[in-house]
Amino acid sequence: MPVHTSESSQGGQISRGKGVGLGLALASALTFGGAGPAAKPLIEAGLDPLHVVWLRVAGAALVMLPFAVRHRALVLRRPALLAGFGLLAVAGAQACYFAALSRIPVGVALLIEYLAPALVLGWVRFVQRRPVSRAAALGVVLAAGGLACVVEVWSGLSLDALGLLFALGAACCQVGYFVLADQGSEAGEQAPNPLGVIAYGLLVGAAVLTVVARPWSMDWSVLAGSADMNGTVVPAFALLGWIVLVATVVAYITGVLSVRRLSPQVAGVVACLEAVVATVLAWVLLGEHLSAPQILGGAVVLLGAFIAQSSTPAKGSPEPVAAGGAERELSAPGTTA
Repeated sequence: MPVHTSESSQGGQISRGKGVGLGLALASALTFGGAGPAAKPLIEAGLDPLHVVWLRVAGAALVMLPFAVRHRALVLRRPALLAGFGLLAVAGAQACYFAALSRIPVGVALLIEYLAPALVLGWVRFVQRRPVSRAAALGVVLAAGGLACVVEVWSGLSLDALGLLFALGAACCQVGYFVLADQGSEAGEQAPNPLGVIAYGLLVGAAVLTVVARPWSMDWSVLAGSADMNGTVVPAFALLGWIVLVATVVAYITGVLSVRRLSPQVAGVVACLEAVVATVLAWVLLGEHLSAPQILGGAVVLLGAFIAQSSTPAKGSPEPVAAGGAERELSAPGTTA
């Protein structure tokens, strides 16, 4: 009986851990999804996309600065992780995404960026050299077919080509976000503190973007004015506050914590909801209507990403491709600096 009780208790902890992880992943998708619809009016009001990215990352880095001070030992312990997270998950992903949405609709930019879950599968197969199932391969094919509908290839690629390339760049950087957010989740008490990783990632991203964006050339007066959201006048500073506090700080914290409790693959599935949230918000707030084929294609992209990431691995795989990380918490509950 004691053995069964222990197994039942362990199963309950795993279930609760996975439930918390799914809740965090959903919160991250919802908050990240509000970034594009809030940022586009600022860009249309006169701010360069890179300047909006710099304001977003630098503002979030300032908010997270106390966590960087508290976990300063990470600089010596995990410098490569912090640099990679800052360059890919912060600077690269945000810069490419904002550059994309300045040239193509928010919904299209997000749908292309969320090819990332299928790309994560490619990472698992070709970099980690773990087998994947036929269903996973089918998911990738569906995602690619759905993308063809989103960009309406039969119209001779009617969308801005450079905007599409920026969106694809954001997808590649998004892969880095999911993979790096999972680093150290199996390291027990030596696992890097997620808040410290986020704080230093934002600081690294802000430093890189300062060189690239050159904020001293920005038209700061735009922030003192207002922006137009499909006919509604909104204070520019309020939009920036939302982007920094909710769509960046809250979004990154909940996102990284969800990956730690689940896995890059499972968290990527839930994160696909960001594309849906952003598309709906852009439709309602910005009046960016998508055509019927684009809506259908977007649904196929999300379906393909879901199948690719939630499918079981091919026979002989030592570990499920989409295995959650809740089990890891039972043996590695602590995180230090």
